[in-house]
Amino acid sequence: MQAKNSNPPDGGYGWVVVVSAFMVMGLTAAVLKTFGLFFVEIQEHFDELASTTSWITSVTIAIFHLGAPVASSLCVRYTHRAVVITGGLLAFSGMALGFLGLNMVWMYATTGFLQGLGISFSWTPAISIVSHYFSKKRALANAIASAGECAFAFTFGPFFQWLISQYGWKGALLIIGGIQLNICVCGVLMRPLASSCLLEAIHSETEIPPGNGASRKDKEDESPIAHKTFNWMLVRRPEFVLYAIFGILAAMSFFVPPLFLVPLSYSLGIDESWTASLLSILAMVDFAGRVLCGWYANLHVTKTVHLLTMTITLISTSLMLLPLANDYLSLAIFTGFYGFFFGTTVAVHITVLADVVGMPDFDSALGLFMLIRSTGGFVGPPLAGLIVDMAGDYRAGFYMVGVTLVLSAGFLVTLDQIQQRKEKGSQTNTKPENSTLPYPSLHLLKLQ
Repeated sequence: MQAKNSNPPDGGYGWVVVVSAFMVMGLTAAVLKTFGLFFVEIQEHFDELASTTSWITSVTIAIFHLGAPVASSLCVRYTHRAVVITGGLLAFSGMALGFLGLNMVWMYATTGFLQGLGISFSWTPAISIVSHYFSKKRALANAIASAGECAFAFTFGPFFQWLISQYGWKGALLIIGGIQLNICVCGVLMRPLASSCLLEAIHSETEIPPGNGASRKDKEDESPIAHKTFNWMLVRRPEFVLYAIFGILAAMSFFVPPLFLVPLSYSLGIDESWTASLLSILAMVDFAGRVLCGWYANLHVTKTVHLLTMTITLISTSLMLLPLANDYLSLAIFTGFYGFFFGTTVAVHITVLADVVGMPDFDSALGLFMLIRSTGGFVGPPLAGLIVDMAGDYRAGFYMVGVTLVLSAGFLVTLDQIQQRKEKGSQTNTKPENSTLPYPSLHLLKLQ
């Protein structure tokens, strides 16, 4: 097989895939990120507690994660393109049915379950195919693709606020669902690629005898996706387990601040129009953090796991300082710090996963990682809502997520220590072999 087919192109049509993934991130994660604008409207409509209303977001996040291994398995069996298109249709269905707003259970099933499944089936294959199209520039490509979330959230904040004021929260859900149908268009543009990692997995499992040209040609002509299977045994790797625990704690924290930022601003007496601008600020600095961190990670100056540990520490610090805000200006400043460090974190965490497990197992690892961390996404918002109800103050939720992120950083440190020990052990084992390797030319030079 020619090199151009067996290696990630690191460019070319890959940039079309990146732009498509950029759009998918915006039409899925950005919608979830700005759903806090609907929080108060739905809570008042059904006259429910904050903890009860927060279960809508919790169900969405949980299904988003739980559906990831299913989405990954479908990508292996079919194509990333087909799964993304299916996800777009599911996301539209969730919002369109949520428009009916029959009761809170109905909202859990539609804007919760269906929307979460649609996001999962769109987001997972979109971010996965980008990693297959890029190798050397993977960190930068992932950062640009993930930046779609904050680029769209920048405009979605005031746009959704306008939709709610003009058409009510139900009408806004229906319109947003229609916009999400564009996910299907993005999916069509995601052309399948026989990446090197898939080919390596095939050739290691199906040994082709040397000189058997016909057999080799048959294997190359077949789609590599048909030969790859989902690797559930990744749960036995200590490095993957540690990173998954980090993912659980991070998921408990990441979805809470955008959900409670709007109610916190209302509790401080900030006008609704200014509140929507907070989400735009959050999206703008988030975008800057992702692009800058992706560019820096692409320079390979700092090990990605070290960079992630540093960003997690900074984001936890900013979250514990955010409740100190008592007016719009101070809240905007702390929101900016949080948003920037959140962006840097998101820019590299998928790249770190690829470094931990390797590209041959990346699709399986991404699905399992999302599945395992779903517990954090499921528990986080309701737990924060319960703490808020008990304390009677939205600030309590921000303190909770700050402490949780500090704990998650500890597992990254442990993961790095294990990786360093393995690297040292590998170097020690290869030293004797390197010292005894026969190099006739060197021996001749010594004799001369």
